[in-house]
Amino acid sequence: MLRCREITKLVSESMERPLPWYRRLEVRVHLMMCGLCRGFAKHAKLLRNALRRHPERFEMSEDERARLSSEARQQIVATLRKLQS
Repeated sequence: MLRCREITKLVSESMERPLPWYRRLEVRVHLMMCGLCRGFAKHAKLLRNALRRHPERFEMSEDERARLSSEARQQIVATLRKLQS
């Protein structure tokens, strides 16, 4: 059985591309048993739908992107990579 960390990755991936049938089944079974992952999936879908309906609200201007130093950007990328592993 897959762990919560693996399930959350699969939930995220499933929003970008179709998963193989056996992975979809693993995710569905896990979500039936795990309320925390169910909550994650629900919120991820909510965010995805909000971004699709109102993309202009979530876009950053060039000025806003320029405010981050390259060091800050590198730290953000490193943290995201660490969270994904």
